[in-house]
Amino acid sequence: MPASPTEKTIRSQAPLPREFYNRDPREVSPDLLGKVLVRRAGRKLLAARIVEVEAYLGENDPAAHSAVGRTPRNAVMFGPPGFAYVYFIYGNHYCLNVSCLPEGSAGAILFRAAEPLLGIEAMAAARGVAADTPRGLRNLTSGPGRLAGAFGITRSRDNGKDFADPQSDLLIVDDGYRVPEIVTTARIGITKAAELPLRYLIAGNPFVSGAARLRPADSR
Repeated sequence: MPASPTEKTIRSQAPLPREFYNRDPREVSPDLLGKVLVRRAGRKLLAARIVEVEAYLGENDPAAHSAVGRTPRNAVMFGPPGFAYVYFIYGNHYCLNVSCLPEGSAGAILFRAAEPLLGIEAMAAARGVAADTPRGLRNLTSGPGRLAGAFGITRSRDNGKDFADPQSDLLIVDDGYRVPEIVTTARIGITKAAELPLRYLIAGNPFVSGAARLRPADSR
């Protein structure tokens, strides 16, 4: 694996601009891979490289929360683009998403997994797990609930946070890393529209959640 960026490098990066998110989730999703999710907490910095995401397409996507129309719960999905949409699921964990498309059009991307870079001890403490082995490190942020837990993501704290605001404590930045290969598969953990190829991941990355289900036709 390439060397991790330094804290100075991450702190010096501006957040991805709003225009980055103002596109179809199917276009934004592969471009998010390799970018760095950042949580700033005073002098503390948490950072992890995004390695797996899923796109949700709005009111015509039966698997998306926006399929029922705009509600108080899913309002962030309807724009503006570049804002955090956080929901609670299965009664035990949160999931972090980012809104896409112009205001009024629903679309979002779920962050499914990331590779820890900075603040690993703090992430492990937040999750109440050990990260001193390769398996423990992998389990720290491999899965949407684990990722949210490691970053202290909750709906009350983070829903509606602006990823494009330089003053936000929740950012996504580009440190120059280039993804070697992207794999596309069907989304996992859902029953509706489960066949759509809307899950994007970095090929061969050990922090991807579940089975990568690599097939030659999926790679690009």
